[in-house]
Amino acid sequence: MMTDKIAVVLFNLGGPDGPDAVQPFLKNLFSDKAIIRAPGPIRWMLANLISASRAKSARENYAKMGGGSPLLPETEAQAKALEVELTKRGWVAKTFIAMRYWKPFAQDTVQKIELWAPTKVILLPLYPQFSTTTTASSLLDWRKSGGRADGVVCCYPTAAKLVSAHAAKILEAWRQGGEPSNVRVLLSAHGLPENVIKSGDPYQSQVEKTAEAVRAELPADWEVTVCYQSKVGPLKWIGPATDEAIIEGARANKALIVSPIAFVSEHIETLVELDEEYKHVAEENGVRSYIRVPALGLDPLFIELLGDLVESALQDPLSPSPMSECGGRLCSSSFAGCPNQRACRTPSPSNALGMSA
Repeated sequence: MMTDKIAVVLFNLGGPDGPDAVQPFLKNLFSDKAIIRAPGPIRWMLANLISASRAKSARENYAKMGGGSPLLPETEAQAKALEVELTKRGWVAKTFIAMRYWKPFAQDTVQKIELWAPTKVILLPLYPQFSTTTTASSLLDWRKSGGRADGVVCCYPTAAKLVSAHAAKILEAWRQGGEPSNVRVLLSAHGLPENVIKSGDPYQSQVEKTAEAVRAELPADWEVTVCYQSKVGPLKWIGPATDEAIIEGARANKALIVSPIAFVSEHIETLVELDEEYKHVAEENGVRSYIRVPALGLDPLFIELLGDLVESALQDPLSPSPMSECGGRLCSSSFAGCPNQRACRTPSPSNALGMSA
């Protein structure tokens, strides 16, 4: 009912808001058993060691962005845009943010929502592709914090508006970059250790589904490659690695267009890794054109999609069971980490989520 007061909780990882927050942020990150899958005492020891050893270099990188991560301001802008979108559609809605590893934490957001006293609470992760290390971890943290849920979105990797927004940004970046020929698009996502995927995490499969759908909306003569960035530690990670894909592109004399396919906001992985570190790799290896596509941010199609997902969750008869872009499970039965156990409904024009071929 339009008379309902709707609280929408946007989930993201978070980032340090200043130099003093860098080490505790890293400690929170590496203390999560979804990230380091070791017994508690070992995990806490490793979290202390890793956060201490990486703090100096991380502070230097965050200093390039003013001392802290831009992720919270970016997410706040998206939250406000979604609130405007839902209000325009006739809903009484307020957006809230719950970050996983830095402020605002879930427990603080739970209290703010209780004070606002909504009739329904919809949980909306800003991770289009589901992973046990992101969406599942954030939702578990929300439950442990006593958070309420009347509707839960688990993933939307091939929602039509997500795909079209990505494709449009890639094409616009190409035009602004001088329309080079002999193009190879690198769709770069945050990597994960290979053992996480082998344990049943559907993230890589969903990233590849996003890439396949985006590829269908790009020129037929362009090459498109999925690659993975941000590797840390000695474990074997899924690949190919983004820096290796850049070097391979240089050898093939390709004009490279690099798009953050699994990030919806600008932050350290885009502004430092893609814009500085990987650009340097490209220059060192003689890449003739290196074009970086912006994250989705406030793209109107993306904000519309978030509104569609909220409305779909509000109308979902099986709420609060986790809901994908089509309602039901997108993942094959081999992915034990997928929480969605129901069949997809037929997409309808009213919810405008769609499925791209």
